[in-house]
Amino acid sequence: MRVAAVTCVKNEGPFLIEWIAWNRLIGVTDFLIYSNDCTDGTDALLDRLAAHGVVRHLPNPAEGRNYQMEALKAAAQDPVVQAADWVWIADVDEFLNIHAGDGTIPALIAACGDPQAISVTFQFFANGGTERFEDRPVIAQFTRTHNPDIWCGETAIEVKTLVRRDFPLQYYGAHRPFLRKGLPAEARPRWTDGSGRPVQHRFLVAANSRRIRKFPARGARDLATLNHYALRSLESYLVKNDRGDVNREHRAFDDAYWRERNDGGWEETSILRHLPALEREMAALKALPGVSALHDEAVARHRARAAELLGRPEYRDLCDRLRAAPAICAAEAALIDELGLEEV
Repeated sequence: MRVAAVTCVKNEGPFLIEWIAWNRLIGVTDFLIYSNDCTDGTDALLDRLAAHGVVRHLPNPAEGRNYQMEALKAAAQDPVVQAADWVWIADVDEFLNIHAGDGTIPALIAACGDPQAISVTFQFFANGGTERFEDRPVIAQFTRTHNPDIWCGETAIEVKTLVRRDFPLQYYGAHRPFLRKGLPAEARPRWTDGSGRPVQHRFLVAANSRRIRKFPARGARDLATLNHYALRSLESYLVKNDRGDVNREHRAFDDAYWRERNDGGWEETSILRHLPALEREMAALKALPGVSALHDEAVARHRARAAELLGRPEYRDLCDRLRAAPAICAAEAALIDELGLEEV
C-alpha cells in the first residue's frame, strides 16, 4: 500500500523531522512537500531529505493568492499523488493518532471496512504553560486538551481526510475531498468517520456554499483522532505569529486564536505509546548525511527569531496578553457570563 502525505510549509524547520518520522511510523510511504518564503532553513533541510529519497520537495506554485489550495491543485497531478493508493493531506502540527490495531494507516483502513475516504476529527492540544521552545518531540511536551466532544462551545469539530485512489474526485480540499459534479447518488463513495461510521449526508455532499468540513465529534474517535498541536510553546507561537499562515495571506495568529486552542481541561496521552519508536525513527533520519546539521541550524534560527521578537514591545505585549488570557475562547466566556456561572 502506497500512502502519500501532502503538506505546505513555511519556516517549520525545527518540526519537520518529527512530523516526517511520525508519518513514516504510521505507514506513509511517500511525501510531497511544498515550501514558500522560508528564512529558517526549512527549504534546505527538505532539499537534503529529498536528495536522500525521503521526500519530494517543490516550491509552492501559488502566485500570491491561496498557497495551500493552489498547491493541492498541482498535487493532484503530481507523480507522487498519482501513484498513491491513499492520499493524506495534513499540516506539520497535525499528527494522525490511530487507536486501531497496531496504530498504522493500514490498520485504520481495515478497521473502517476499506472505505474510499476516512475523515478524522481534530483534537486541539493546549500550550500547558510551556514558555520555552525545546528541541524534542512535540507529542511528548503537550498532553492537555479540551473535552473531545466539545470545542469552543461547538459539538461539530473539523476533520482531515484520508482519500483512496478511486474516490470520485472533483478536487482536494485541505480538510476533505469534494465529489465530482453531477455524480449520481448510486456512485457516491463509501466514506466513514474515525469510528468507521458513515459520515452524515450533508457532509458527504457538502450541500451548501460553505463547503462543510466538520460534523459532530461525539462517538467519532473510536479508531483514530487527529492531534493538532497548533500552539506549541509560547516562543514558537510568537514565531508562528510573525510568520503568518502558510496556507493563505493576511491571516494573523493572535490571542483569539490562542484562546480558542488553549483549553487544557483534559489529559490525552494515548499517542505516547509510540514515543520510543518515534525517537528511533527521528534518529535514523538525522543520521542521514547532512540532515542533523541542517536540523540544528533550523533550531538555532527558530530560537534566534523568538529572541528577536521578544525584544519588540508589541511582541512583549502579546506575550503578556497570552499569559493572562483565560484558557477558554471569548464566546465561551461570554456564555458563562450570560448564564451567571463561574469559570472552572
